[in-house]
Formats: sequence, structure tokens, C-alpha cells
Amino acid sequence: MKTIKFILFSAFVLLGQFLSAQDNDRMPKIEEMHNQKWQFLVAKAQLTPDDVAKVQSVFMSYEKSVWDLHQQNREFFKASMKDAKKVKPNYAELNDRYVDFEFKEAQLFKNYHMQLRKLLSPETLFNYYRAEREFKRKLLQDFQGRRPPERPRP
Repeated sequence: MKTIKFILFSAFVLLGQFLSAQDNDRMPKIEEMHNQKWQFLVAKAQLTPDDVAKVQSVFMSYEKSVWDLHQQNREFFKASMKDAKKVKPNYAELNDRYVDFEFKEAQLFKNYHMQLRKLLSPETLFNYYRAEREFKRKLLQDFQGRRPPERPRP
């Protein structure tokens, strides 16, 4: 029980550090973010040391793959929209790229799920996914609370 409390405390301390880093207008490195998310998942899903040893490399690999996919997509859209005021973007290509991105991300998640199912019990995996959703929801709430109101687009 003391170990679980310690892990929970550590996870919240890390999350607090991440959030305070945002206050300082310093975005954390992506590796820091993955580590903070991992600590949160371990604590919230109450993973055993054996589970942690089996799952951490799968988690880190998945997070890196998703991040790389997002980076590629972001760069493509940025480049496509760079001259949007001068030249009309190729919306058909942008739409296709968007759908391809969503499909690839879903494939990555499916592969991640298939690996995790072999490593965790169904109940533990359910709690793990719940913890992932909670982490995302908490980040969004924290981000929305710290961000200035968005200006309407013309």
C-alpha cells in the first residue's frame, strides 16, 4: 500500500512539474512528456513491477511512433498552408492526407493494443486504457485553463 501511495505521489509531482513548466512558457521535451505520462499510467492503472517491466518498452515505442507520425503530418500541413494566401491549397490532397493520418494512427493503436493484450490481464488493460484517457483529459483541461482565449477566425 505504501508503494502505491508513493507511486501516486510521484506521478502527481511529475504532472505538477510538467504543468509548472507550461507556466514558465517552457514546453517540456517530448521525452519528458512520455515519461510523465508513463508514470501517471503506472500509478493510475496500479501496474505491478512485473507489468511495468513488460509494458514500458511497448509504451515508449508506441508513443514514439505516434509522435513521429504527428510530426510528419504537422510538417506536411504547415508546408501546404504556408502559401495559402497566395496560392489555393490542394484541398483534395489535404483531405486524403488527413484520412491517411487518421488511419495510420488507428493502425498504430491496434498494433499497440494487440501487444498489450498479450502482456496484461483484461482487467489491468481496461484500467490502463482508462488511465490513458484520464491523462489526456487532464492535460486538455490544464491546457485550456492556462491558454488565453482564442481569437475568432475571419
